[in-house]
Amino acid sequence: MEQFRQYIGKTLDVSKVKDEGLLAGYGLKGRYIPDPPEEFDEFEFTTDFAGQTVVLLVTVEKGAVKRMLLSYADPEDPDELRTMSETELQEFLSHKGGKLTGFFDQITG
Repeated sequence: MEQFRQYIGKTLDVSKVKDEGLLAGYGLKGRYIPDPPEEFDEFEFTTDFAGQTVVLLVTVEKGAVKRMLLSYADPEDPDELRTMSETELQEFLSHKGGKLTGFFDQITG
């Protein structure tokens, strides 16, 4: 996840985050997009990988990115998340890391 540290502290552009076409171009869907976000809030996105749903959580404080988390959604209860192992995370990032970097380039200023 080192490649994403550059986005910590950058402002999230909510109008771009809500753009379904932009999200789809990066293989993402909005799961929870607060508009407007609270002073401290989370944005949730999903994507598919290896037959599983991956959830990307982006925590913001005062509009700036504070942290990001990638997890698997439980197929029986999508609100339950399972942490990826280091191997799973590296495999996911080797396949989709470039798209996520492009996504963050688009939505942060």
